[in-house]
Amino acid sequence: MNHWIIAPVILPALLAPVIAFVMRHDITLARAASFAGALALAFIALGLTVLAAGGETHVYRLGDWPAPFGIVLVLDRLSAILVLLTAVLALIVLTHAAASGWDRRGRHFHALFQFQLMGICGAFLTGDAFNLFVFFEVLLIASYGLMIHGGGGVRLRAGLQYVVMNLAGSTLFLFALGTLYATTGTLNIADLALRVREIPLEDAALVRVAAMLLMIVFAIKAALFPVQFWLPGTYANAPAPVAALFAVMTKVGAYAILRMHTVVFGPDVIATNGLPGTWLFPAAAITMAVGAVGVMGARRLMPMLAFSVVGSMGTLMLAVAAFTPQATTAALYYLLHSTLAGAALFLLADLVLTRRGSDRLSPQSATVQNGLYAAIFFAAAIGMAGMPPLSGFLGKLMVLDALRAPEHLVVGWSVILVGSLLTIVGLARAGSVLFWKSTATETTPPDTPQTEAQPTDAPSPATPLELAAVIAAIALMAGLAVLAGPITNFLEDTSTQLFDRDGYIEAVLATGHEG
Repeated sequence: MNHWIIAPVILPALLAPVIAFVMRHDITLARAASFAGALALAFIALGLTVLAAGGETHVYRLGDWPAPFGIVLVLDRLSAILVLLTAVLALIVLTHAAASGWDRRGRHFHALFQFQLMGICGAFLTGDAFNLFVFFEVLLIASYGLMIHGGGGVRLRAGLQYVVMNLAGSTLFLFALGTLYATTGTLNIADLALRVREIPLEDAALVRVAAMLLMIVFAIKAALFPVQFWLPGTYANAPAPVAALFAVMTKVGAYAILRMHTVVFGPDVIATNGLPGTWLFPAAAITMAVGAVGVMGARRLMPMLAFSVVGSMGTLMLAVAAFTPQATTAALYYLLHSTLAGAALFLLADLVLTRRGSDRLSPQSATVQNGLYAAIFFAAAIGMAGMPPLSGFLGKLMVLDALRAPEHLVVGWSVILVGSLLTIVGLARAGSVLFWKSTATETTPPDTPQTEAQPTDAPSPATPLELAAVIAAIALMAGLAVLAGPITNFLEDTSTQLFDRDGYIEAVLATGHEG
């Protein structure tokens, strides 16, 4: 067995308690350890991606117990590329948190951050449905602490809503797992795929209930309609670096839907035939519409950015809901792009609001480096809206091309095109108010509420390190566009491997062991 497969889980799991108990009073040591861990995670993730690129499904059996009796981690192209995305995003967010001083506002930021990475990487790598639940809970517990990092009544109220929604999702998750186990006698994903295939339609009622419950649970994580309402309040009130990291958390829900509803509840499974797409596609279309309308109607910057994330999840899930290799390739490309676009916007918003003092979209006096922020906002906004030349344009073109089937064409194209137009108009309006109209205004309107990030009499310019994080995210979007050919080829192979259920099952349940 290749022991590097478990490293993305073990490394942050070991580092987090060391930071929490040994370094919590020394921010310099905590930063150094956290950065070293994130950098090591990035190199490990890159190595695992190269390993997975060969096309083989690698299995790590904890305790050398064979599946389905023991716990297994499974590395394929899909899990490898998502772990790499998480590691890269972690480096960007850590850079901003340290440069802006956000990590100083609580003693346990870096420890919670490492636990969050452990949960996300574990969710992407696990080959067992119950351990998917376990890693969900690890990342959610860490996110609760990060959500209220820095305190404040508004943040606590938003955190309470976030906790309640995710506890409800966790309860449904347990019900679904209990129903699956009672019906099939296993929770290993590969073994589930075999058992569910064998269940005749007349005995499939409980399996259909479990599949629907899992769809609802993962929809909560992915912020799909009608349970998307938790996301705007949470993201709008979370610390900006945390909101940027949360950009990958919704993708865990999308990943879980892809993995479970292709490997276990695939389109050729009699027990759940037609169930995923029937409900998922309309929910994704409405989510896209809600996000676009929210961007248009928002009167504050942070909620507007949160609604843009909702809209991007709708676009992503429209492609996922088609459940074809071509649509999955488009979904994965757009997943990479939208994660970086959301992170870039939230990190830039933190730089602007720290110097502006309010996130209300109303004219105020121009802030320091107004022109620079305007240029960066323009780049990040066209990335989120899906305009050329950044990767969002290519991602939406790929999604549109994948939705040419008659049952998807009219609704899918209409929602994406109209939603993109509304998002462009909303972001353009916000940029105009924040950076252009502000130059003609000398005072802050008296009714403008202030955030906790109050401006000083002479706001200081952003340091190169503060700007480096958001510029890196935008540069990666440009890189996705420039390298669209080879990246798309890799993602096409990823989709082919994902839909090769027999190959996954054979690799996980093989009686032999990897060397």
